Amino acid sequence: MDFKHNAIEFERNFLSAHAMHSEDTKGRLRYIEPCELRTEFQRDRDRIIHCKAFRRLKHKTQVFLAPEGDYYRTRLTHTLEVSQIARTIAFALRLNGDLCEAIALGHDLGHTPFGHAGERALSRHLHFKHNEHSLRVADVLESDGRGLNLTYEVRDGILNHTTAGKPSTLEGEVVRWSDKIAYINHDIDDALRGGVIASEDIPRRYVEAFGSTHGKRIDTMIMDIINNSYEASRVEPSASMKEDIMGLRMFLFERVYTAGVAKSEEEKAESMIEYLFDYYEAHSDKLPFGCIEAAEGDKKQAAADFVASMSDTYAIRVFEELAVPRGWSAQ
Repeated sequence: MDFKHNAIEFERNFLSAHAMHSEDTKGRLRYIEPCELRTEFQRDRDRIIHCKAFRRLKHKTQVFLAPEGDYYRTRLTHTLEVSQIARTIAFALRLNGDLCEAIALGHDLGHTPFGHAGERALSRHLHFKHNEHSLRVADVLESDGRGLNLTYEVRDGILNHTTAGKPSTLEGEVVRWSDKIAYINHDIDDALRGGVIASEDIPRRYVEAFGSTHGKRIDTMIMDIINNSYEASRVEPSASMKEDIMGLRMFLFERVYTAGVAKSEEEKAESMIEYLFDYYEAHSDKLPFGCIEAAEGDKKQAAADFVASMSDTYAIRVFEELAVPRGWSAQ
């Protein structure tokens, strides 16, 4: 049975005229023989899932630094939630779910340890944005410097998943909004669980607009995007919903992201990341094999590549080995 042909026929017969078909991809950075079983976007999804950077996401902070408890989100659980939301929206809009899934799974591959605290620390030393570094991971750093060699459409979606991004496909727009829906809602959930905010702190306007539970808020946002974007040439919420989503996002910045006990350790995390960056820039001979070559001799870039790749726990362990005095005993 020709499984790949069946998948392509499904795309031709089911997907919207606005969807991106896998057979119409602009291709990869380097040619590879087509897979007999999978479409190009399915192949990208699998390449991302099996790469080292994806596995490291399970030990990287989402918002809460080193949380005590099993239920707080990590960068990996965030990624999976984005993927699930994106596939739901894509199916309803008859867009390419495989492309959405690949973009969603790869969108945070380049995130630093300790979330945006690590990103801020590195950006003081060189130009560093996590979306751009995610693409660098996919293009250059994975597979021992060969990169994942993803399709143009997946790479574009990864690069443009941020608020300021402008994806070239509707599937990229789906992921861009799915990312916001995921982090706004799971960050509220985690903040409530951690006692950073209480339910009554959420402005009444947003309770009335979205609902009072985690599931209802997500469902309301998803349904609005679907209803506002069906058979349209763009994917976005209605004007009133967009205003409320961005307002709720601003509430989180004011009460969770930049204030409160959840962020009380961020200065320590930033100082630690800066220390590690300074150390590896000055001691480039201590970098893993291939780092300098991947950075084309740029020691700043090589140090940033290595530090950004670290999990939270590994960064702490390396910092302790380099900066914390050890006890000793006379022989």
